Parts: sequence; structure tokens; C-alpha cells
Amino acid sequence: MNKKVKQKIAFLVFRILSLLVAGILFWILSFIIYRGISVISWEFLSSVPTDGMTGGGIYPAIIGTLYLIIGSIIFAFPIGLMSGIYINEYAGNGLIVKFIRVMTNNLGSIPSIVFGLFGMALFVNTFGFGDSIIAGSFTLGLLILPLIIRTTEEALKAIPNSYRTGSLALGASKLQTIARVTLPMAFPNIITGLILAIGRVSGETAPILFTVAAYFLPKLPKSIFDQVMALPYHLYVIATSGTDVEAARPVAYGTALVLIFIVLLMNLSATALRRYFGKKVKTN
Repeated sequence: MNKKVKQKIAFLVFRILSLLVAGILFWILSFIIYRGISVISWEFLSSVPTDGMTGGGIYPAIIGTLYLIIGSIIFAFPIGLMSGIYINEYAGNGLIVKFIRVMTNNLGSIPSIVFGLFGMALFVNTFGFGDSIIAGSFTLGLLILPLIIRTTEEALKAIPNSYRTGSLALGASKLQTIARVTLPMAFPNIITGLILAIGRVSGETAPILFTVAAYFLPKLPKSIFDQVMALPYHLYVIATSGTDVEAARPVAYGTALVLIFIVLLMNLSATALRRYFGKKVKTN
């Protein structure tokens, strides 16, 4: 068997696997849309739950989910970005950097429920935040922090050193080189990590279970120290332990569809931001 035949077989296998993955994704989305589209209405999106969460809408859960996404990103993204810059641009390749990388990788592989227990012990009890938006946001921020750090580091590694040496040779300082050369060029790939982080935060249930999520709270929060409903936990409750699981089944599918749409909207926004910075880098 010659090389061309082997190459064609390999490409055929890759194509089949790609179509299989796309087909599975399409089947899941079609299933959720078919089961959930019937309950989607303006009332469903803008009203509070009623009748033991078998009626009404999911507006408080939508707002609570958005609060948690925004809060966790505000906390994790600056810290992860600066940590990635330090590891790649300043720390070198010593034992400290190797230790940080090992700890970051280990932190990224810890089950999310462990983060929930840690967030409850630290933010809820020790810091006295109670079950609140700020406690949930900090916990989710810790959950996605390793992902943002590693993505930032890898994005900066992909920038050729010739750009750094050229900038330094022209008289720029190291900080100016990072701020005006390497970071803008790496930012489109850093946004990729942000997209993945948003996707993970949106669907997590275990961390918010211990730190912020309310079983039934048909009102909006007034401060960052209030509890909120959240779509992942709301979906879990009405699908498994609600007052009438069968009656709430359509609401569960509708909630899942809204959650998917929010994640898709967030991803599209981050992708648009990535393309904007990518075009800006090319024009410069």
C-alpha cells in the first residue's frame, strides 16, 4: 500500500469521525429543540415560576445565570491573563514555573463539586458572604482560572521571539513590548480560552449548588450578597426533584433550550470579539 492510498484512508477516517461528531451534536440539539420549543414564549422568558415550578417562566434563572457568568469572568479573566503573562514572559523555565504548571494542570482536573465544597468553606463560611452571587462568582472563577492561564500561556508561546527582540532592539521596554506587540497578537487566541470558560461556567451545577443557587426564588437579586436562581440548577431541580416531575418535563426541556441559546449567544459574541482583534492585528 503506497503513501497516497494510506493518506486517502486516513483522510476518509477523519472525515467520517468529524461527520459522526457533527451528527451527534445535531441529534442532541434537534431533540432539545423538538421537546422544548413548544413552551418557549415571551411569558416563559419574562415571568417568574409558579405552581411549584410547573408553570410560569424562568426569568429569575436567566438573570441569575447571566450574573454568575459575568461575575466569574470579571474575577477570573484578569487574574488568568496576568498569570499567563508572568509564566511565559517573566518567570523563565525554572523549578518555580514547572511547579506552577503542574499545580495549574492539577487544578484544572479537579472535579467541579470539590470547587463547590471549597467555595462553601472559604467564601460562604470563612469570609461570611453566605449563599450569594459573589460567593458563586468567585467559586466559578476559580473553576475556570486554570483554563484561562493555560490558554494565555500557549497563545503567548505561539508568538515568534523575533517580534520581541525586534521591539526591544527599537528601544521599547519589556512591558511596552508585551502591551503593544505580543499581547495584541496573542489576544485572538486568548479569547478562545474565554469562550471555553464561558461554556463551562454556564452549565456547572455542583459549584453553585453549595454557594449561591436557590431552589425557588421568584424574584430578582438586589445586591451581590443575595441568592439567585440559575438555569443549570433549576433544570436539575425540575427534572429530578420538583413537586411534579412529569408536569414539569416540558419546562425542563424549555429551560435546557434557553440555556443552550445563552451559551451560543455568549460564544458568538466572544467569537466576534476574537475576529475583531484578529483583523486589528493584521491591519497593524
